[in-house]
Amino acid sequence: MATEEDIIEQQEDLTEGQPSAKKYQADNIQVLEGLEAVRKRPSMYIGDTGVRGLHHLVYEVVDNSIDEALAGFANNIRVTILEDNSIRVDDNGRGIPVDMHEKMHKPALEVVLTVLHAGGKFDKGSYKVSGGLHGVGVSCVNALSDYLRAEIHRDGKIYMQEYGYGKPTSQLTVIGESDHTGTTILFHPDNTIFSETVYDYETLANRLRDLAFLNAGITLTLTDERVRDEEGNPKSEVFHSDEGLKEFVKYIDVGKDPLIEDIIHLNTQRNGVPVEVAMTYNTGFNENLYSYVNNINTIEGGTHLTGFRRGLTTTLKKYADDNKLLEKLEKQKIELSKEDFCDGLTAVVSVKVAEPQFEGQTKTKLGNNEVMGVVQTAVSEALRNYLEEHPKQARVIVDKVVLAAQARHAARAARLRVQNKSAFGGAGLPGKLAPCKSRDAVECEIFLVEGDSAGGSAKVGRNPLYQAILPLRGKILNVEKAQDTKVLASDEIVNIYKALGVTIGTEEDSKAPNMAKLRYHKIVIMTDADVDGAHIATLLMTFFYRRMRPIIDNGYLYIATPPLYKCTTKGKNKIEEYAWTDQQVQRFVDERCGGDRNKLVLQRYKGLGEMNPEQLWETTMDPENRMLKQVTLTNAAEADRTFSVLMGEDVAPRKEFIETHATYANIDA
Repeated sequence: MATEEDIIEQQEDLTEGQPSAKKYQADNIQVLEGLEAVRKRPSMYIGDTGVRGLHHLVYEVVDNSIDEALAGFANNIRVTILEDNSIRVDDNGRGIPVDMHEKMHKPALEVVLTVLHAGGKFDKGSYKVSGGLHGVGVSCVNALSDYLRAEIHRDGKIYMQEYGYGKPTSQLTVIGESDHTGTTILFHPDNTIFSETVYDYETLANRLRDLAFLNAGITLTLTDERVRDEEGNPKSEVFHSDEGLKEFVKYIDVGKDPLIEDIIHLNTQRNGVPVEVAMTYNTGFNENLYSYVNNINTIEGGTHLTGFRRGLTTTLKKYADDNKLLEKLEKQKIELSKEDFCDGLTAVVSVKVAEPQFEGQTKTKLGNNEVMGVVQTAVSEALRNYLEEHPKQARVIVDKVVLAAQARHAARAARLRVQNKSAFGGAGLPGKLAPCKSRDAVECEIFLVEGDSAGGSAKVGRNPLYQAILPLRGKILNVEKAQDTKVLASDEIVNIYKALGVTIGTEEDSKAPNMAKLRYHKIVIMTDADVDGAHIATLLMTFFYRRMRPIIDNGYLYIATPPLYKCTTKGKNKIEEYAWTDQQVQRFVDERCGGDRNKLVLQRYKGLGEMNPEQLWETTMDPENRMLKQVTLTNAAEADRTFSVLMGEDVAPRKEFIETHATYANIDA
């Protein structure tokens, strides 16, 4: 990533010298329909009204600025979290048009901010490609904000208009003169719509970092005015990439051992479709493949991803055949599978499509058939050239594919060992599992508990109707760099598969879990509240992320939060409360002990086993009182990098991560 000084020197005013045919005026804004439904059914437009939807508001405004950059009119976007959790987004684009809209008889800015599906992206002369929610973005943000202020720098003037709950509260007015162009949108989310209105810095930083990688040359800055250093400067970070996806792959693969030093990179345009792909191989056994369309993360894949896979497999297979590198497999009578080409693969595929057609449950699966052939041809050509020019690296990659095929073949017996013993009831259940009585997966939950002692307390304290307990012996295998055979040879991991009722794929797809007979829709990791417990929880999360990703994707994985302390007042009329933080202990002292810490009896729980069954039930397992943290995935690429850093062999990035994020840790231990 470039330094801030480098970026400042590189930035130019992209608004000068544009062809007259590219004028962006009121008649470029086309109207499709009204806005009233947004406040009534906000989830239809932004996904949900929780934390994810809250942050989506920011993405929609930023996407409008990115559209300006894609059209060649902006290169600098700044996002600021203000002290009251308002958001301000500035760009140096052309500025939203402010002249009167002929059909609507109001300023074009007001049309853009108050009418659904109104925007320049519907006019092919204004934008070639665009991201966001296809024109609903900024108007949705306005509808779901209790306050929004638009400030436009255009035609040498500064225009301003204010809104509340999606409706204008002031006229469009000129408030000054300007020597540049651009748009500033400041908004505050409506707390009657959103259950949470506090923005998370890291969530926004991850999105802006992705956008910097996906759009080389654009500078995005995130500033948090809620957090300041000793000199009063707000927390701030600059995201800029000169090499685009090439740097993205390097970023994702931090903590992994490279199989080849090169990043295979292509950036081309075919049939009017810009295609950028970066890929490399590491010594691990996981596939890390991410795809984007117009900067939208297509988590369900689509035709561009199909084209990439076809280009990869056919080109590698032909090279291996032509150079007689598969003789070993032929002697062993092992056929190559498409998954063999993806062991240790890290790749990012990004396409820009003028009129994308999205499918799938979350509307994040590209359906444009013409894109498949475009990507396949581009990948085949670039990969073929690389293999021919780098025969040593080509041989290493093919050897990796051969090894993957042999490992898949060898894992068949281990896979069957799990599959054949995972039937409901009988010998298929692990001996230490205390199953629940209910067979309704929706209401059933299982606790994966650290140690026999805590497992014993949990078995006694639980509600046996719907709560199952599986004690785990010590730390499970780190699956980050383990092959299938080693994973399925682990008794603890096999017991988890058996307890959950999950089978492991088929002969052709040995890593895909079969969730059809999953017994529990709540899988709760319950470990001690110390460093060892955190390590065990991380190992388990790594296992679910790498080997049973649907558990996380469906929202079935949770982390239990047992209390750290039991607070009791001295004297006859004792008051007892549990505390999860030192701040809660101090509040107990202030409220229950009159501020006198000598009146406090403090019990520190070193482990779950120190609690009796009643205490464990009351604090950690009772749905009426417990606090469970749901494990969710908002950024797959960032999650992959995090697991690689935490569970990989490179100590330096792991230490840096822990120092930055851990609430308790002895770094030198």
